[in-house]
Amino acid sequence: MTGIESKRDHGGGVDGAVARYGGARADWIDLSTGINPLPYPVPDFPADAWTALPDRGAFDALYAAARAFWDVPGGAGILAAPGASALIARIPALAAAGRVHIPAPTYNEHWAAFRAHGWQAGDGGAIVVVHPNNPDGRVWSAAELEGDRPLRVIDESFGDVMPEASLVHLAEKPGVIVLKSFGKFWGLAGLRLGFAIARPETIDRLAEMIGPWAVSGPGLVTGAAALRDQDWAEATRARLVRDADRLDGMMTGAGSTVVGGTTLFRLYDVGDAAAWQDRLAQHQIWSRIFPYSDRWLRLGLPGPDAHWERLEEALS
Repeated sequence: MTGIESKRDHGGGVDGAVARYGGARADWIDLSTGINPLPYPVPDFPADAWTALPDRGAFDALYAAARAFWDVPGGAGILAAPGASALIARIPALAAAGRVHIPAPTYNEHWAAFRAHGWQAGDGGAIVVVHPNNPDGRVWSAAELEGDRPLRVIDESFGDVMPEASLVHLAEKPGVIVLKSFGKFWGLAGLRLGFAIARPETIDRLAEMIGPWAVSGPGLVTGAAALRDQDWAEATRARLVRDADRLDGMMTGAGSTVVGGTTLFRLYDVGDAAAWQDRLAQHQIWSRIFPYSDRWLRLGLPGPDAHWERLEEALS
Protein backbone atom coordinates (compact mmCIF):
# COMPACT_ATOMS: atom_id res chain seq x y z
CA MET A 1 0.00 0.00 0.00
CA THR A 2 2.61 2.52 -1.00
CA GLY A 3 1.10 4.00 -4.17
CA ILE A 4 -1.42 6.81 -4.38
CA GLU A 5 -4.96 5.51 -4.62
CA SER A 6 -6.93 6.84 -7.59
CA LYS A 7 -10.42 6.03 -6.34
CA ARG A 8 -12.10 8.69 -4.21
CA ASP A 9 -13.84 7.13 -1.24
CA HIS A 10 -15.10 8.62 2.00
CA GLY A 11 -16.91 7.81 5.17
CA GLY A 12 -20.56 8.70 5.45
CA GLY A 13 -22.98 7.53 2.81
CA VAL A 14 -25.70 6.51 5.25
CA ASP A 15 -28.37 7.15 2.61
CA GLY A 16 -26.77 4.41 0.50
CA ALA A 17 -26.73 2.06 3.49
CA VAL A 18 -30.43 2.75 4.08
CA ALA A 19 -31.19 2.01 0.44
CA ARG A 20 -29.33 -1.29 0.65
CA TYR A 21 -30.27 -2.53 4.11
CA GLY A 22 -33.48 -0.70 4.90
CA GLY A 23 -34.75 1.25 7.87
CA ALA A 24 -35.04 4.99 8.33
CA ARG A 25 -31.95 7.18 8.35
CA ALA A 26 -32.67 8.21 11.94
CA ASP A 27 -32.41 4.54 13.00
CA TRP A 28 -28.80 4.21 11.85
CA ILE A 29 -25.63 4.73 13.86
CA ASP A 30 -22.94 6.19 11.61
CA LEU A 31 -19.51 4.99 12.76
CA SER A 32 -17.99 5.41 9.30
CA THR A 33 -16.50 8.83 10.02
CA GLY A 34 -13.98 10.17 12.52
CA ILE A 35 -16.26 12.90 13.85
CA ASN A 36 -16.59 13.41 17.60
CA PRO A 37 -20.04 11.95 18.41
CA LEU A 38 -20.54 14.26 21.40
CA PRO A 39 -20.10 17.68 19.79
CA TYR A 40 -19.32 21.07 21.18
CA PRO A 41 -22.54 22.77 22.39
CA VAL A 42 -23.55 25.37 19.83
CA PRO A 43 -23.73 28.82 21.46
CA ASP A 44 -26.57 31.29 21.14
CA PHE A 45 -26.15 33.51 18.10
CA PRO A 46 -26.69 37.24 17.95
CA ALA A 47 -29.35 38.10 15.40
CA ASP A 48 -26.90 39.68 12.99
CA ALA A 49 -24.93 36.42 12.77
CA TRP A 50 -27.77 35.30 10.50
CA THR A 51 -28.78 38.55 8.86
CA ALA A 52 -25.56 40.47 8.18
CA LEU A 53 -22.58 39.71 5.98
CA PRO A 54 -19.75 38.56 8.24
CA ASP A 55 -17.67 41.59 9.19
CA ARG A 56 -14.02 42.06 10.02
CA GLY A 57 -14.52 42.02 13.78
CA ALA A 58 -16.02 38.53 13.72
CA PHE A 59 -13.12 37.21 11.64
CA ASP A 60 -10.60 38.92 13.91
CA ALA A 61 -12.16 37.28 16.95
CA LEU A 62 -12.00 33.87 15.30
CA TYR A 63 -8.37 34.35 14.25
CA ALA A 64 -7.32 35.53 17.71
CA ALA A 65 -8.91 32.44 19.27
CA ALA A 66 -7.32 30.16 16.66
CA ARG A 67 -3.87 31.71 17.10
CA ALA A 68 -4.00 31.16 20.85
CA PHE A 69 -5.51 27.65 20.73
CA TRP A 70 -2.98 26.29 18.24
CA ASP A 71 -0.04 28.41 19.42
CA VAL A 72 0.47 29.73 15.90
CA PRO A 73 3.94 31.27 15.44
CA GLY A 74 4.07 35.03 14.98
CA GLY A 75 5.45 34.82 11.46
CA ALA A 76 2.50 32.78 10.18
CA GLY A 77 -0.97 33.91 9.13
CA ILE A 78 -4.32 32.14 9.37
CA LEU A 79 -7.16 31.77 6.88
CA ALA A 80 -10.60 30.41 7.70
CA ALA A 81 -12.50 28.62 4.95
CA PRO A 82 -15.73 26.63 4.49
CA GLY A 83 -14.08 23.37 5.52
CA ALA A 84 -10.54 22.07 5.07
CA SER A 85 -11.70 20.47 1.82
CA ALA A 86 -12.16 23.92 0.26
CA LEU A 87 -8.50 24.65 0.99
CA ILE A 88 -7.30 21.23 -0.18
CA ALA A 89 -8.94 21.84 -3.56
CA ARG A 90 -7.03 25.09 -4.08
CA ILE A 91 -3.60 24.43 -2.60
CA PRO A 92 -2.12 22.74 -5.71
CA ALA A 93 -2.59 25.99 -7.65
CA LEU A 94 -0.08 27.73 -5.38
CA ALA A 95 2.86 26.25 -7.31
CA ALA A 96 3.60 25.17 -10.85
CA ALA A 97 2.49 21.58 -11.48
CA GLY A 98 5.25 19.05 -11.00
CA ARG A 99 5.63 15.92 -8.90
CA VAL A 100 3.94 15.38 -5.56
CA HIS A 101 4.61 12.70 -2.96
CA ILE A 102 1.55 11.72 -0.91
CA PRO A 103 2.40 8.67 1.22
CA ALA A 104 -0.46 6.19 1.00
CA PRO A 105 -2.81 4.96 2.22
CA THR A 106 -4.24 8.29 3.29
CA TYR A 107 -7.08 10.75 2.77
CA ASN A 108 -7.55 10.68 -0.99
CA GLU A 109 -8.84 14.22 -1.59
CA HIS A 110 -5.27 15.51 -1.58
CA TRP A 111 -4.28 13.42 -4.59
CA ALA A 112 -7.57 14.20 -6.35
CA ALA A 113 -6.85 17.92 -5.98
CA PHE A 114 -3.25 17.71 -7.17
CA ARG A 115 -4.20 15.46 -10.08
CA ALA A 116 -6.91 17.92 -11.14
CA HIS A 117 -4.25 20.64 -11.33
CA GLY A 118 -1.94 18.59 -13.54
CA TRP A 119 0.49 17.24 -10.96
CA GLN A 120 2.10 13.80 -11.30
CA ALA A 121 2.66 11.29 -8.52
CA GLY A 122 6.27 10.93 -7.44
CA ASP A 123 8.95 12.16 -5.08
CA GLY A 124 11.29 15.05 -5.63
CA GLY A 125 8.69 17.82 -5.59
CA ALA A 126 5.83 18.74 -3.28
CA ILE A 127 4.86 16.56 -0.34
CA VAL A 128 1.57 16.09 1.51
CA VAL A 129 1.21 14.26 4.81
CA VAL A 130 -1.85 13.72 6.97
CA HIS A 131 -0.72 14.04 10.60
CA PRO A 132 -1.95 11.93 12.31
CA ASN A 133 -2.77 9.89 9.26
CA ASN A 134 -6.20 8.71 8.20
CA PRO A 135 -6.77 5.75 8.49
CA ASP A 136 -3.79 4.28 10.38
CA GLY A 137 -2.89 7.14 12.74
CA ARG A 138 0.74 7.48 11.66
CA VAL A 139 2.46 10.63 12.97
CA TRP A 140 5.23 12.47 11.16
CA SER A 141 8.34 14.28 12.37
CA ALA A 142 9.64 17.64 11.20
CA ALA A 143 12.79 15.89 9.94
CA GLU A 144 10.73 13.80 7.51
CA LEU A 145 9.44 16.96 5.85
CA GLU A 146 12.76 18.70 5.31
CA GLY A 147 14.01 19.59 1.86
CA ASP A 148 13.68 22.22 -0.83
CA ARG A 149 10.10 21.65 -1.94
CA PRO A 150 7.61 24.04 -3.56
CA LEU A 151 4.85 22.89 -1.20
CA ARG A 152 4.87 21.02 2.10
CA VAL A 153 1.29 20.38 3.20
CA ILE A 154 0.68 19.08 6.72
CA ASP A 155 -2.95 18.10 7.19
CA GLU A 156 -3.68 18.16 10.92
CA SER A 157 -7.43 17.63 10.54
CA PHE A 158 -7.31 15.02 13.33
CA GLY A 159 -4.45 16.67 15.19
CA ASP A 160 -6.45 18.28 17.96
CA VAL A 161 -6.60 14.99 19.86
CA MET A 162 -2.80 15.14 20.24
CA PRO A 163 -1.72 18.81 20.30
CA GLU A 164 1.69 17.89 21.67
CA ALA A 165 2.54 16.37 18.26
CA SER A 166 1.50 19.38 16.19
CA LEU A 167 3.92 20.65 13.56
CA VAL A 168 2.33 24.10 13.42
CA HIS A 169 5.69 25.64 14.38
CA LEU A 170 6.84 24.84 10.82
CA ALA A 171 4.22 27.18 9.34
CA GLU A 172 6.71 30.07 9.17
CA LYS A 173 8.84 28.14 6.69
CA PRO A 174 8.53 28.71 2.91
CA GLY A 175 6.07 26.39 1.20
CA VAL A 176 4.65 24.93 4.43
CA ILE A 177 0.86 24.92 4.88
CA VAL A 178 -0.70 23.43 8.00
CA LEU A 179 -4.39 22.52 7.72
CA LYS A 180 -6.85 22.34 10.60
CA SER A 181 -10.40 20.96 10.53
CA PHE A 182 -13.01 22.21 12.96
CA GLY A 183 -15.57 19.49 12.22
CA LYS A 184 -13.63 16.48 13.52
CA PHE A 185 -12.58 17.25 17.10
CA TRP A 186 -15.46 19.59 17.86
CA GLY A 187 -17.96 17.27 16.15
CA LEU A 188 -19.61 19.96 14.05
CA ALA A 189 -18.78 18.83 10.52
CA GLY A 190 -21.96 20.37 9.14
CA LEU A 191 -20.71 23.83 10.14
CA ARG A 192 -18.05 23.59 7.38
CA LEU A 193 -15.09 25.34 8.96
CA GLY A 194 -11.41 24.75 8.31
CA PHE A 195 -8.15 26.68 8.55
CA ALA A 196 -4.87 27.11 6.70
CA ILE A 197 -1.81 28.30 8.61
CA ALA A 198 1.15 29.47 6.54
CA ARG A 199 3.37 32.45 5.72
CA PRO A 200 1.35 35.63 5.14
CA GLU A 201 2.05 35.73 1.39
CA THR A 202 0.67 32.19 1.04
CA ILE A 203 -2.39 33.05 3.12
CA ASP A 204 -3.01 36.12 0.93
CA ARG A 205 -2.99 34.01 -2.23
CA LEU A 206 -5.33 31.42 -0.74
CA ALA A 207 -7.66 34.18 0.46
CA GLU A 208 -7.92 35.48 -3.11
CA MET A 209 -8.84 32.00 -4.30
CA ILE A 210 -11.44 31.45 -1.58
CA GLY A 211 -13.08 34.86 -1.96
CA PRO A 212 -14.84 37.08 0.61
CA TRP A 213 -17.30 35.96 3.29
CA ALA A 214 -16.10 32.38 3.05
CA VAL A 215 -17.31 31.51 6.56
CA SER A 216 -20.86 32.06 7.77
CA GLY A 217 -21.75 34.31 10.69
CA PRO A 218 -22.83 31.35 12.85
CA GLY A 219 -19.60 29.58 11.90
CA LEU A 220 -17.51 32.52 13.06
CA VAL A 221 -19.34 32.78 16.38
CA THR A 222 -19.23 29.03 17.07
CA GLY A 223 -15.61 28.66 16.02
CA ALA A 224 -14.41 31.51 18.22
CA ALA A 225 -16.34 30.25 21.25
CA ALA A 226 -15.08 26.68 20.84
CA LEU A 227 -11.46 27.65 20.30
CA ARG A 228 -11.52 29.73 23.49
CA ASP A 229 -12.95 26.83 25.52
CA GLN A 230 -9.80 25.05 26.72
CA ASP A 231 -11.66 23.27 29.52
CA TRP A 232 -13.99 21.58 27.03
CA ALA A 233 -11.05 20.59 24.85
CA GLU A 234 -9.11 19.03 27.71
CA ALA A 235 -12.13 17.12 29.03
CA THR A 236 -12.95 15.92 25.54
CA ARG A 237 -9.44 14.61 24.92
CA ALA A 238 -9.60 12.63 28.15
CA ARG A 239 -13.02 11.17 27.26
CA LEU A 240 -11.87 10.22 23.76
CA VAL A 241 -8.93 8.27 25.20
CA ARG A 242 -11.27 6.32 27.47
CA ASP A 243 -13.76 5.66 24.69
CA ALA A 244 -11.10 4.58 22.19
CA ASP A 245 -9.77 2.08 24.74
CA ARG A 246 -13.31 0.84 25.34
CA LEU A 247 -13.89 0.36 21.62
CA ASP A 248 -10.58 -1.48 21.21
CA GLY A 249 -11.58 -3.83 24.02
CA MET A 250 -14.92 -4.60 22.39
CA MET A 251 -13.41 -5.16 18.97
CA THR A 252 -10.48 -7.32 20.08
CA GLY A 253 -12.89 -9.31 22.19
CA ALA A 254 -14.89 -9.97 19.03
CA GLY A 255 -11.82 -11.29 17.22
CA SER A 256 -10.24 -8.30 15.48
CA THR A 257 -6.72 -6.89 15.76
CA VAL A 258 -5.96 -3.22 16.30
CA VAL A 259 -4.00 -1.72 13.38
CA GLY A 260 -3.93 1.88 14.56
CA GLY A 261 -5.94 5.08 14.33
CA THR A 262 -6.53 8.04 16.60
CA THR A 263 -8.85 8.56 19.53
CA LEU A 264 -11.50 9.76 17.04
CA PHE A 265 -11.38 6.61 14.92
CA ARG A 266 -9.91 3.14 15.23
CA LEU A 267 -8.59 0.86 12.49
CA TYR A 268 -8.91 -2.92 12.79
CA ASP A 269 -7.80 -6.00 10.87
CA VAL A 270 -10.95 -8.10 10.78
CA GLY A 271 -9.96 -10.67 8.15
CA ASP A 272 -12.97 -10.08 5.89
CA ALA A 273 -13.87 -6.40 5.97
CA ALA A 274 -16.90 -6.66 3.67
CA ALA A 275 -18.40 -9.41 5.81
CA TRP A 276 -17.90 -7.38 8.98
CA GLN A 277 -19.43 -4.29 7.40
CA ASP A 278 -22.43 -6.37 6.33
CA ARG A 279 -22.72 -7.90 9.80
CA LEU A 280 -22.81 -4.50 11.48
CA ALA A 281 -25.18 -3.11 8.85
CA GLN A 282 -27.68 -5.82 9.70
CA HIS A 283 -27.87 -3.99 13.05
CA GLN A 284 -28.10 -0.61 11.27
CA ILE A 285 -24.55 0.37 12.19
CA TRP A 286 -22.51 1.82 9.33
CA SER A 287 -18.74 1.32 9.21
CA ARG A 288 -15.89 2.17 6.85
CA ILE A 289 -14.03 -0.21 4.56
CA PHE A 290 -11.40 0.64 1.95
CA PRO A 291 -10.84 -0.15 -1.73
CA TYR A 292 -7.16 -0.92 -1.11
CA SER A 293 -7.61 -3.46 1.69
CA ASP A 294 -10.08 -6.31 2.06
CA ARG A 295 -9.09 -6.76 5.73
CA TRP A 296 -9.34 -3.27 7.24
CA LEU A 297 -12.42 -1.92 8.99
CA ARG A 298 -12.49 1.57 10.50
CA LEU A 299 -14.89 2.62 13.23
CA GLY A 300 -15.59 5.99 14.74
CA LEU A 301 -16.62 6.18 18.37
CA PRO A 302 -20.19 5.59 19.52
CA GLY A 303 -21.66 8.49 21.46
CA PRO A 304 -24.71 7.89 23.67
CA ASP A 305 -24.90 4.80 25.87
CA ALA A 306 -27.60 3.34 23.63
CA HIS A 307 -25.18 3.36 20.69
CA TRP A 308 -22.52 1.50 22.66
CA GLU A 309 -25.14 -1.08 23.64
CA ARG A 310 -26.22 -1.54 20.02
CA LEU A 311 -22.62 -2.07 18.94
CA GLU A 312 -21.98 -4.55 21.74
CA GLU A 313 -25.08 -6.51 20.71
CA ALA A 314 -23.98 -6.53 17.06
CA LEU A 315 -20.56 -7.87 18.03
CA SER A 316 -21.80 -10.56 20.40
